[in-house]
Amino acid sequence: MAKHRRPGPPNQPSRALPRVNADEPLAPYNRRRRPPMDQYRRHRAVHGGAGHLRPDEPRVLEAWDGFTYQVVGTAPDLATAQEWVNELQIGDDPAT
Repeated sequence: MAKHRRPGPPNQPSRALPRVNADEPLAPYNRRRRPPMDQYRRHRAVHGGAGHLRPDEPRVLEAWDGFTYQVVGTAPDLATAQEWVNELQIGDDPAT
């Protein structure tokens, strides 16, 4: 039985990576330092739970530092937090 390609969700960037360059000795290391789902910024509801249910509550803003997400600030509501997350476009790497 042949394997079938299963595309990911349409709202997420591709995780397909180019082959490791033999001339680049740190390529595997750099690949492991990428954030999950290529999401360099994210927001979480302060009191937990599903954030879309309470859009007027404050949010904690987190940014990827190469190893883990670090808290970098707060936002007063969901719209402000989403605006902050979307300032960084897909494919932009803030570490470079």
